[in-house]
Amino acid sequence: MMKVIQLGIGGMGDFWLNIVRRSTDVEYAAYVEVSDEIAHQQIAKYDLDPALIFHSLEEALANVSADAVINVTPPQFHLQTCSVALDAGLPVLCEKPLAHTRAEAHALADKAASTGVLLMVAQNYRYSNVAATVKSVLDSGELGAVSGVSVDFYKAPRLIGFREFMAHPLIVDMAIHHFDMLRYFLGSDPVHVYAHTWNPPWSWYKGDASAAVIAAFANGAHVNYTGSWCAQGRETPWNAHWRFECERGILLVENDQVYAQYVTGVEDRGGYYHTGYGNLMQIPPVEMPLQAQDYLLNEFVQAVKTGRTPATAAQDNIRTIDFVFDAVDSADSGAPIARKAAV
Repeated sequence: MMKVIQLGIGGMGDFWLNIVRRSTDVEYAAYVEVSDEIAHQQIAKYDLDPALIFHSLEEALANVSADAVINVTPPQFHLQTCSVALDAGLPVLCEKPLAHTRAEAHALADKAASTGVLLMVAQNYRYSNVAATVKSVLDSGELGAVSGVSVDFYKAPRLIGFREFMAHPLIVDMAIHHFDMLRYFLGSDPVHVYAHTWNPPWSWYKGDASAAVIAAFANGAHVNYTGSWCAQGRETPWNAHWRFECERGILLVENDQVYAQYVTGVEDRGGYYHTGYGNLMQIPPVEMPLQAQDYLLNEFVQAVKTGRTPATAAQDNIRTIDFVFDAVDSADSGAPIARKAAV
């Protein structure tokens, strides 16, 4: 049984409390919470042992023995808290984004590499049956090469806390999931990113909650991403709506259902020619016994046990971070950002 220390037990930390408590492979060694009010609330809600709640990771490590750390603190604290854990030889499962700046994220990836200790990022959107189904179809080659991808995302969560004050809440805290999915689906990284962001007059965020991003990938795919975190109606699912324009047809994700339509040839339509298509077909979802954070936690446990590198380890996730902050830099400067293809 893996014994973990969880940093942060309010907000998203409350969600992780439920994930860990239902796991058969993980149990708590301690909790870290800087807010006494939140600590008292969670003690009452979950019947937590007050003796196992500390104000810092250093204090927890001085009092308990643990095998790993789950970091659910706000991003601005990730560099300091993850560094303490990694220096102590403890593998870390860290909420995204890896850090609140590009420089700090790279510093953490370097720290993980230099210590040789696992640092895994909670990019849970990869691990759904929707994502697995899309990936399965694209990797089968049945539709051929992907040329264009359109992603539409519209939600209006009334989030409180650090997200309210981020300069780019949509891109940094939400679109990061979709950007990571793009890298996963395409098996490639962006080499050219252009972004425009804005904040609608009715927005409850301080920073830009809407964005339009265009990206060209090293494998030749082109992406058009549009989204808002203060939508005024007709919301999409959290996974967003997707359209893949492929060599031999299209792949769609609408309302968390996956569909394919194949090109059948060229048709004579009474004097003019037009591409012909077969019927739109719904693709049966890939079965997954565990999804999202449950999958992540299991993946983390197995990686620690076996020593293998998980898909969202920091050394890979840093490329998602670069995608995110390329979009931020482009939005702030008004200029496109180009980078060399990752080797």
